[in-house]
Amino acid sequence: MNRQQRPLFSTVCKMAAPMDLFSVGLIEKDNHDDVLWVWSYPAVPIEQQELYVRKSNLNSTSIIPFIYGQQQRHWYYIITQDVSEDNVLTWIKQFALVLTAKDFNPEKYKALSLILSKQYSISGNPVNMLELYLSVAVHGRCQAGNNGLYTVKDYDSRHAYLIGSLRDVIGTFGIETIVLYTALMLKKKTVVFHPKIDKLQQFIRILPALVWHRQNWNILHPHVDLLEDEIEELKNNTTYVAGFTDSAIESRTDLYDVFVNVPESRISVANDAKESMAMGKLHKDMATFMMNCSEDEDKEDQQIIKDIAVKTRELLNNLKTLATESESGEPSISLEVLRQRKMPPATENFLYSLAAAEGLVKF
Repeated sequence: MNRQQRPLFSTVCKMAAPMDLFSVGLIEKDNHDDVLWVWSYPAVPIEQQELYVRKSNLNSTSIIPFIYGQQQRHWYYIITQDVSEDNVLTWIKQFALVLTAKDFNPEKYKALSLILSKQYSISGNPVNMLELYLSVAVHGRCQAGNNGLYTVKDYDSRHAYLIGSLRDVIGTFGIETIVLYTALMLKKKTVVFHPKIDKLQQFIRILPALVWHRQNWNILHPHVDLLEDEIEELKNNTTYVAGFTDSAIESRTDLYDVFVNVPESRISVANDAKESMAMGKLHKDMATFMMNCSEDEDKEDQQIIKDIAVKTRELLNNLKTLATESESGEPSISLEVLRQRKMPPATENFLYSLAAAEGLVKF
């Protein structure tokens, strides 16, 4: 079946939208090296199609087997495969399958993408693949051939949050890790650079674990290109941790408060953010604590996350003792109260900024 003959289920099928899944789509690179968005369910806007085609890297000579990112509050997951000579997909060299969903869980959607891609490779017809997709969307499971039953219940989001190594992060940046921790605690804009997309995504996905009490992985934008549409989308966020593979991002100081160069093990603070990121004894104590955790060979990575979370909770509980009841009856912290404690300027500034980030300052 060629691409002109395929049924357009995106316009024919009128089922309700899935709970976690938003869409499934196909991108193909044909034997003439043309790359086209060829099918989706349901319909995907043109601007999103263009983004996913770009991210699939099918226009390049080397494919990226699996990539994920976030755009307009949607997570996208793209798996790309070569097509063998004996495959039924005789008109193409490569194809990419695109899933979009509401949640961050690369392992869950990679597993589903592999199942759907295999089905498409066997049949050459997206309708067969769509049946599996709808089964997952409606029932949360589908038959995965020889691999048994695929079920979304096997992929807890908290497990996805724990994949990665804070020990490696702390080992890479040492005492400077406190800059990353502070940036995340204060909801700053952080940019991470690594020229290799797989290394970038491996590093960046664990960073929100430094502020485990929030459990908010939606601050991640794991792969952003220095293109106008993506930059404008990024600017719509007040806080983020954004990954780039283009070294030119370092010169874009308008996009970050903190810049992280992973290959060079270097963290720098933008001039405009230096005052709010000033360090004091409180930061030194936390930095030492994190270093001790990472150097303890008896601690597993999950225990390091837990220990930092407990230390952070102690900090927040102490902060809340400085709060007074506002007119609305909610706890509130004022700069005047902090000044009465005669703290060092860096500590006072940090605690007030942290109180604002935690919603304890009433403007």
